[in-house]
Amino acid sequence: MEFEPVSPVRAYERIVEQIEQAVLTGRLRPGERLPGERELMARFGVSRSTVREALRVLQSGEVIRSRPGDPRGPEVLPASPVSLQKSLDRLARAETLGLAELLQFRMILEGSAYRLAAELRTEEDLAELRTALATMTSTVDDYASFSRADVAFHDAVARAGRNTLIVVCGKVVRGVVQDLIAGKLESSSDREALMRASVAHHQEVLRAVEDGDGPLAARLARRALYDYYAEYVGAEDRVVLEHLLD
Repeated sequence: MEFEPVSPVRAYERIVEQIEQAVLTGRLRPGERLPGERELMARFGVSRSTVREALRVLQSGEVIRSRPGDPRGPEVLPASPVSLQKSLDRLARAETLGLAELLQFRMILEGSAYRLAAELRTEEDLAELRTALATMTSTVDDYASFSRADVAFHDAVARAGRNTLIVVCGKVVRGVVQDLIAGKLESSSDREALMRASVAHHQEVLRAVEDGDGPLAARLARRALYDYYAEYVGAEDRVVLEHLLD
């Protein structure tokens, strides 16, 4: 059996691990302050440069906010989807991930988002969805306005499901897929017809959400994505996507 050399763990990484664990377990709560540099040096038994490197890493990861000269020490920040969104975006754009995998994930994600929206939506959510759809309907001659309203509709669906991870992941994957396709609508010779077809789909799925029919809303969402994007992947990958259509 062969092994590869390993890199030694640096002291600042151990500090980062301990503070992150304290935040995750609730021993350090948002708004609380870490000790100052000198106390951290004494507690961890390390140099000032090691403490500063650990704080730099924690700040870049949005775990803490540290201001130079602040006598109160670094502040622990509440959990934020921003860092997750950045990590997901890098992963989704990695060359090791193909379009078929991204489409498959998006079909799973949006199917779940629509199902949750149908079962958890409030009247305020429905009003937001109807407004976005009305804007889409009235702007089929204006691609930019139509696209903004389309994004607003999908964002409203995700929020209606009351799941922050679905909101964040949905935005990232949707944006990457659209970038990879390079704008089917934008380059289409019959762009208005495609936009009208998109409006018809959104009307259908909104009815399912209004009726509280989660399974139907999920099926319609997955089918629409397949119909719209399947032509951009190979035949073998298309078969994999078809397993999500039942």
